[in-house]
Amino acid sequence: MSKLLFICSKNQWRSPTAEMLFKNHPDHRARSAGTSDKARIKVNEKLLAWADVIFVMERRHKQLLYQRFPLILTEKTLIVLDIADNYRYGDEEMTGVLKEKLYHYL
Repeated sequence: MSKLLFICSKNQWRSPTAEMLFKNHPDHRARSAGTSDKARIKVNEKLLAWADVIFVMERRHKQLLYQRFPLILTEKTLIVLDIADNYRYGDEEMTGVLKEKLYHYL
């Protein structure tokens, strides 16, 4: 069972929507977090250690993670999805973009 972690800024719209796509998935477990101090769930070492694959919505999220958690990320697969903060939670267009980018995991 693969463990997927989705990260955006505030953990309000993008990463929770991605996490939702994997609810009750037979092969993957998913969680989400944010990089901001105002995030609903803040990314931390425990979440990063839990994950097999880490997906970030923007390149700046990747940069922030490497600044804050350089040691734990050396052994992790980190993928930038390049999804701008232009969507609300569950937005159909964003769901379509996520499904396209995450095709091999869904």
